[in-house]
Amino acid sequence: MKETVVNQALNPVPAAERVFAWRDHAALWFSLGVGLLVIQVGAYLVPAVGIREAIFATLAGSVIGAGLLAWVSKIACDSGLSSAALMHHSYGRGFARLPVLLNIVQLIGWTSFELLIMREGTLAIAAQALGINAQSPIASIVVALFWGLLLAALLSASMQTLVRRFVSRFGLPLVIISLLWLTYQFASRLADSGFAAFWNRTGDGSLGLFGALDLVIAMPISWLPLVADYARHGRSGRSALGGVWLGYAIANIWCYALGVMIASSGQVDGSVVTALLLAQGGLIALGLILLDELDNAYGDLYSAAVSAHSLLPRFSIRRFALLLVLVGSLCALLLPMHSLEPFLLMLSSVFVPLYGVILGRQAFGALARPVSARLIEPVPALLWLLGIACYHGLPLLDLGLGSALPTLVVTFTLSLITRPKQ
Repeated sequence: MKETVVNQALNPVPAAERVFAWRDHAALWFSLGVGLLVIQVGAYLVPAVGIREAIFATLAGSVIGAGLLAWVSKIACDSGLSSAALMHHSYGRGFARLPVLLNIVQLIGWTSFELLIMREGTLAIAAQALGINAQSPIASIVVALFWGLLLAALLSASMQTLVRRFVSRFGLPLVIISLLWLTYQFASRLADSGFAAFWNRTGDGSLGLFGALDLVIAMPISWLPLVADYARHGRSGRSALGGVWLGYAIANIWCYALGVMIASSGQVDGSVVTALLLAQGGLIALGLILLDELDNAYGDLYSAAVSAHSLLPRFSIRRFALLLVLVGSLCALLLPMHSLEPFLLMLSSVFVPLYGVILGRQAFGALARPVSARLIEPVPALLWLLGIACYHGLPLLDLGLGSALPTLVVTFTLSLITRPKQ
């Protein structure tokens, strides 16, 4: 008798696999929220805007962005559905394949960026500590293969075990210690040069307040297509909501604020890696952050594997994960990743309206309805396309409102008022 293939991505998680408590959600999303890329983007706020505007944008953008993540996580935890399943539920089983495929592409791209960041950080540490030539092609290949193999080893193990035993118990305390040390170092430098001068520093006007808010919200929004793949393993929607919101908001605020402090201290010379290495004890702190960067790449790859499994269920999530780590490693070695960054950012922008529509369709208990058997749900599909046009059209109007928040509000509202009555 032929064995039935179960699509683990499109079916709710069994009760036995719902093991994440509030602390697990908070630890995971604090850890995922910490990264060199986040610190680097935080440094972009200064001198584009003043310090007070940067602080407001950091606080407001982090709370709003993490709140959106938490809302999606609650929906996923209550339903037990993955990101791919939520897309199928909203857009129809045929049309949903398009955003699922786009999600896989962007996750491979961001994995390659994470590997590139880890490679450059490792080479910088090796150059300072061991005198190794950081420009050597052989050194670059060896380091990239090292991180790729380490990722493959992690992906071959249980995701739940990794989160509960490694991230929560060991990874989190080490990351917090490194952030505390770096914050102390750069805060001391700012204090030596005068806190009043730092606080009263103005921007050069190259970025408005809403533009800065968009920049801060960009990081939590980039995780929207992933959060459900982890939150669905939670015990309750309420604990997922609180844990994800608190964990990610604190991490995002901390990393953006650290980037602002580094930029304000005059230590950024194109990359925060150099600035961190120049700090006292920065070598160790950077090494710990690099280890934490590993779970960001893991997060991308595991979610990409879940999405790929939703399209081709006869291949397991683990098998897809191992294949995708190979693809991501090759991309990091062969492609000009820095020149591909604008493309990846543009690709990420499609997920703002995508999840505006999903939230409007599935919030407030709407998932009690059966999953649509239609190939395409025309109204959500049209609203998504309208939202993409809105996101890219708003900057052309020069209204000074940014793109992310207005697009979310428009797509969520239209999706909510047009969804079928229960």
